[in-house]
Amino acid sequence: MSDDVQLETGSSNGIEAEAETEAAEITYDEQRYPARPRRLRPRTNLRSGSLRRSFSDPRAANGQNPAYVEWLVRHSMLKDADVLSRQLSGQPSMWRHPYARPDARRAVSTADVWFTAYPISVITREHETYIGALADPALWSAFQAIGINGVHTGPVKRAGGISGWSETPSVDGHFDRISTQIDPVFGNEETFLRMADVAEEHGGSIIDDIVPGHTGKGADFRLAEMAFKDYPGIYHMVEIPPEEWDLLPTVPGNRDSINLDAATEAALSERGYIIGELQRVIFYSPGVKETNWSVTAPVVGVDGVTRRWVYLHYFKEGQPSVNWLDPTFAGMRLVIGDALHSLGDLGASALRLDANGFLGVEKSAEGLPAWSEGHPLSQAANHIIAGMVRKVGGFTFQELNLTVDDIRDTGAVGADLSYDFINRPAYQHALATGDTEFLRLTLRTSLEFGVEPVSLVHGMQNHDELTYELVHWSTLHRDDVYTYRGVETNGLAIADSIRAELTYVLTEIADYNLVFTQNGIACTTTSLIAASRGHQTLDSIRDADIPDIREAHLVLAAFNAWQPGVFALSGWDLTGALTIPKEQVADLIADGDTRWIERGAHDLVGSAPEATRSASGMPRARSLYGTLPDQLERPDSFASLLRDMLRIRADNGIATARQVDIPNVAQRSMLVMVHEIDDDEGEEPVTQVTVLNFSGEPIDGAVLSEAIPPRASVVDVASGETIAKVDDLHSFPIHLEPYGRAFLMLEPGPPEPPTATTAIPIITSAMPIIQP
Repeated sequence: MSDDVQLETGSSNGIEAEAETEAAEITYDEQRYPARPRRLRPRTNLRSGSLRRSFSDPRAANGQNPAYVEWLVRHSMLKDADVLSRQLSGQPSMWRHPYARPDARRAVSTADVWFTAYPISVITREHETYIGALADPALWSAFQAIGINGVHTGPVKRAGGISGWSETPSVDGHFDRISTQIDPVFGNEETFLRMADVAEEHGGSIIDDIVPGHTGKGADFRLAEMAFKDYPGIYHMVEIPPEEWDLLPTVPGNRDSINLDAATEAALSERGYIIGELQRVIFYSPGVKETNWSVTAPVVGVDGVTRRWVYLHYFKEGQPSVNWLDPTFAGMRLVIGDALHSLGDLGASALRLDANGFLGVEKSAEGLPAWSEGHPLSQAANHIIAGMVRKVGGFTFQELNLTVDDIRDTGAVGADLSYDFINRPAYQHALATGDTEFLRLTLRTSLEFGVEPVSLVHGMQNHDELTYELVHWSTLHRDDVYTYRGVETNGLAIADSIRAELTYVLTEIADYNLVFTQNGIACTTTSLIAASRGHQTLDSIRDADIPDIREAHLVLAAFNAWQPGVFALSGWDLTGALTIPKEQVADLIADGDTRWIERGAHDLVGSAPEATRSASGMPRARSLYGTLPDQLERPDSFASLLRDMLRIRADNGIATARQVDIPNVAQRSMLVMVHEIDDDEGEEPVTQVTVLNFSGEPIDGAVLSEAIPPRASVVDVASGETIAKVDDLHSFPIHLEPYGRAFLMLEPGPPEPPTATTAIPIITSAMPIIQP
């Protein structure tokens, strides 16, 4: 494996681009700046003032060396944040946009079909950087032809840590950020700006990342260890006095910290130093990560005092958690500065908030874990972040894998959009088992809790595992009773059965997908489909099998695209990538992070046909579909059929519609979603119905929903044909081929003529009244 591969992925996981649609009235921006090109409108104000840095000093790297401390300060994110914030403070550009409330439909209208990239997996031309590849007009021409109008770049800023004068590699897929600078491995700011310009020329937007929950062990963390000024306030870190060091484990000479075991965590909690055990240990691994706390080796501070710190990290040891309620508010300043840099200096239209559900933590009652999930401080902090982004014209989305309650509450004031962790494992389970019952349950639960589909990013594969934690069902609602498969059962039992079935189908029958810790299964979309179709090895997947895999892939795409909200897919989806044989990434998965098998390198536009690895060293994955230009020349390819699907999506306004019903079905593999689409002329909403078959067998069924108007004509939009009439019981029949999909519009029938009535005369009798 190349030394260039620095990543182990991910904690799961700018400024508004004006819409290209015609408007009845010109906007405030167009009225005030009618003759200015977009790049000179107010968003440019945020880009002024490049941050200058100097090279390292060759002297000793410790807190007693003022030159080293000064070097760290110049490389710190907090210092950059102070510079960026002063540039914007008091400027009129800060008051041009509403910011108090999330606006999902505005965000979706900005960009509703996203390509989610992963830097180390993109095969580029020789000497071409990752960002340079995403700035390629040929790539954007392919995206525009397919219907993709947003690119989420993934994290591209410097990440990892600093040891002495040197940077250390990322431990978490560049989600352990240490700088506002673009990592030279991926490109530079000039290339990023060119990418944003090319995207805009093709009607697209760029979506960047910030990580409000943690940083890496960069200059900010090293200054915090040295107790320098406000820097300790960035983190949840506690100084342990020397007389208590006997409680702490010894840090090996080749390490700068070590994870605490449960006994040490409890001892420090009992003595009042830390809040102790949290609600769960993400990425739990015996002997590696047994708690959410680690302790540093002794560090000499700027005042000459030697200290040891215990610090919180929800994810890996190299990701110290940001403290959002420290009196210095240093952590908040750092995160907001990073966001403003992406939006203003880099020209991004939106930001993903990674790990943003873990921004508040509080000691609980005696004997209970600390309150760390669903904490009100997380909601408040998210409101501040998302409000600031909206204030400068952008929008945010969050990857919040918590309960539906948490997604609703955080989204009520925070991010404009949320990643669809509610339904993602459920639709994959439906494909794996041919049974949509759990999917129907998750869709209905989302509606019942007030999380509309329009507020969700419905994603296919990304760099993370198939997540089956099912937090909603396994934690807060574990004891809630549901009717599932004909019997009364609780949420935890349902979650356990879903996990067991996914594990069996995807990893016990097939040898090319792997379980990832307690979080889920490492697989690609196509390897999930292949396992569901009974392929036991990668070699058993022949060219003759590709059409069936493609059709199953398209029904999953239709589920995500033919409902309100954002539709997101990756390069692995577009090229039909399979998992990498585990032997090819044995060194990367040695510590248990099996997700590397799903992150194979792929070539979107044929940049380097002979390449066997990406520039970062990731082995090339087997592609079932080929490059995008080749696919777009074949009408039966995945990309061409996806283009047709997305054209239907765009032409009929489903992205901003309302979901009104998930009806019961007689066929276990069938799913029906009923939506209302607002008429452009303000008339009654139009009813739309998405019908999908999650099995490899044809089905004949019926659609029955009170939300469907009787006597309406049912039009298949793909063919333009009327296929049925809705009867008086609000139902109609339908036939679906294996993995069939139908986008149906209901055209109201003629008004029913009034029923003819005949007057019946009242006949009175003149019969005498009989007296008693």
